[in-house]
Amino acid sequence: MIRFGGNLVLLDIEGTVSPLAFVHDVMFPYARKHAGAHIERHWGAEVISQLARDAGTEAFATATEAEAAVHELMDADAKVTGLKQLQGMIWEEGFRQGELRSRIFEDVPAALARWRREGLGIRIYSSGSVHAQRLFFAHTEHGDLTTHLSGYHDTTTGPKREAASYAAIAADCGLRPEQILFVSDLAEELNAARNAGMVTALAVRPGNKPTPPHEHPSIHHFSEIALA
Repeated sequence: MIRFGGNLVLLDIEGTVSPLAFVHDVMFPYARKHAGAHIERHWGAEVISQLARDAGTEAFATATEAEAAVHELMDADAKVTGLKQLQGMIWEEGFRQGELRSRIFEDVPAALARWRREGLGIRIYSSGSVHAQRLFFAHTEHGDLTTHLSGYHDTTTGPKREAASYAAIAADCGLRPEQILFVSDLAEELNAARNAGMVTALAVRPGNKPTPPHEHPSIHHFSEIALA
């Protein structure tokens, strides 16, 4: 149990709001499977140019080459803007066609509603694009949860393991960092947030990877966050 008396809760998605298995075993394979067809349909779009820059080249000669780059970047778990934007576009089609529904932990909807009733702001900070984040929360197994959320941040704000990114988020919220609680399953991200001055909590969820020694309070359920 931790006690938080600030103004805003900032949440990671993978391993915090949603099981790692859903993202890695459902969403990523879906994006990989449909990448080639999507690239062919959108050849010449800016996202393809950004993807080429992410892959270290000026441009792709063919859609097949671009698809291969997507697979290489995904295999490397690259947190790059073009890849995340492309994945978001593919997932949008899947959500809108009803082929995807976001899986989230059972305690999440009630916690979001409770925090909102208490007047807290709730924002998301994930490596997935803002567009993908909006889609994720709009199409959950519990319905549309975007009404509880007041903002989204992705890698265009900055890397999740750098303190400057969290300082930028605090500034965008108009809050001091110590008024924000950041919850993530990764100690490296929490370290960066704490270095920026935020309050932190480690999400210990079923299926999460073992965490190295750290100094952050741990929670297994969002009900363990008590509002001061």
